[in-house]
Amino acid sequence: MDFDFSGIIPAIPGLWNGMLMTLQLMVLGIVGGLVLGTILALMRLSSSKLLANLAGAYVNYFRSIPLLLVITWFYLAVPFVLRWITGEDTPVGAFTSCVVAFMMFEAAYFCEIVRAGVQSISKGQMGAAQALGMNYAQTMRLIILPQAFRKMTPLLLQQSIILFQDTSLVYTVGLVDFLNSARANGDIIGRSNEFLIFAGVVYFVISFSASVLVKRLQKRITV
Repeated sequence: MDFDFSGIIPAIPGLWNGMLMTLQLMVLGIVGGLVLGTILALMRLSSSKLLANLAGAYVNYFRSIPLLLVITWFYLAVPFVLRWITGEDTPVGAFTSCVVAFMMFEAAYFCEIVRAGVQSISKGQMGAAQALGMNYAQTMRLIILPQAFRKMTPLLLQQSIILFQDTSLVYTVGLVDFLNSARANGDIIGRSNEFLIFAGVVYFVISFSASVLVKRLQKRITV
């Protein structure tokens, strides 16, 4: 087959806009998912069975369904939820729906990472903090969580790499991310194969480079 990659250079501005969309989805999904995941992890570690069971049910549910289905659900469901809350038809774009979907989905995975990180900290530190007069919230915020996040940083970054790859699924709701932008530009000039190969190379280079950095960071943290 005769490949011609010359059409990629003129399409770089459009491809870059698609990459910016991908990075925005990834960053917002990580930040929101990590915040929600930390809350869920603390709920799972709570002495309250109700909170622990609710958080456990949330994690098990979202880890048992494909992300593609979650994206579709939230794209269709978020407008109905806002209408039920506000009583008005609130237009919700594909971007907002996808961000919410990524946050909710990734929170289930971040929850387990944070929970494992907290449990890896010696229980003696909790007792020492309480002996100094700290309450549970202060102990978690000042003593336990900072150490836990340091230990679980490689796992959090690894999950972020997976999310970076999963953002390509937003094509189902018509959002133009990097992959969708490459596909569209390839279709316009009749060079879909070249653009898809180029997109695959870009995803590989970014993901592989990030994985190498994560491994180095993990070794440094272990030492």
